[in-house]
Amino acid sequence: MEGTILVATAGQGVLRSSDDGATWSRLGLGQDLEFDAVVRCLAVHPEQPDVVFAGADAGLVRSADAGVTWRRVDSPMNDRTIWSLAIDPTNPDTMLVGTGAPSRAAMFRTTDGGATWEQLPPEIPEFCAGVNRPRILTCVVDRYEPKNMWFGIEEGGLWRSGDRGDTWERIDGTPATLPQGVTNSDIHCVLVLQGPPKTIVVAVVNALFVSQDDGATWTRTDSRKTFGIYYTRLVKQLPGTDDLLLGIGDGTPGTTTRILRSEDLGRTWQDTALDTPANSTVWAFGTHAAGPQLVFAGTKYGHLFRSTDAGRTWRKEWREFSEITDVTWTPAVAPATEGH
Repeated sequence: MEGTILVATAGQGVLRSSDDGATWSRLGLGQDLEFDAVVRCLAVHPEQPDVVFAGADAGLVRSADAGVTWRRVDSPMNDRTIWSLAIDPTNPDTMLVGTGAPSRAAMFRTTDGGATWEQLPPEIPEFCAGVNRPRILTCVVDRYEPKNMWFGIEEGGLWRSGDRGDTWERIDGTPATLPQGVTNSDIHCVLVLQGPPKTIVVAVVNALFVSQDDGATWTRTDSRKTFGIYYTRLVKQLPGTDDLLLGIGDGTPGTTTRILRSEDLGRTWQDTALDTPANSTVWAFGTHAAGPQLVFAGTKYGHLFRSTDAGRTWRKEWREFSEITDVTWTPAVAPATEGH
């Protein structure tokens, strides 16, 4: 491949390779992102492939050279841990950022490319059941109707906005109050597919929920009954398609994992083939529209897999990492550096 692979970790910052995975570089000194930082998420700018954002323990940081150097984007998130970020693909000046443990969970928005920021409602409780301090694991701007935005909190529910984030409504609930709804508050991932029909997919800790009526009703797929293992970590849309990848394991960090693929809007799933047993649950998928067939998958405990056939088969990379939190790649080639 021509481009740069970026692997975010909890404790080794962001590592990169610009020679197709043959060699890897750590971050250099004197940056706003430390080489031993905790980084939770990555996002490549949809129109500027050299520009990459990372959510870290220092707040929001930005690279303009495909991950070689990083500078902090001054914002109310300074020194908060950022767990999720989403760039509006139709208007990249609009971004959503979600923070969380060990800092206070909150949602933030910019509409001017990061020059100014505002904290959005709702005010999220400091503590919650299950994980102590909540964290916003997922946020998304609906590329087909950008006024619609979503975010999900681990143990804090599924939230939706229909006015570009000005106001939010919590739409999960218990089976008694919402029998056809998202009945688990432990939200791991949300995405929106064009279809037809337009489809919203929500991954919770032990199930998948799919809606094809704009969130009015949901169909639940129980992970343990359907896939044999329960820990439903994430779903990822393959660029330019409505095909999906599902990462699921036997726990966190887990000792075994499966990657499944759907070509029918999440109704049915097929196993994919890994050439080497993974050491823990798949934690992240990395894609880019410049090469829809090329996908990376990272496990919780540091295995990195590559697919060149849109996720149907996988081979393990030689380099292993510390705890992987996110993976992405960009067609931009990072400039060469020495001594890292």
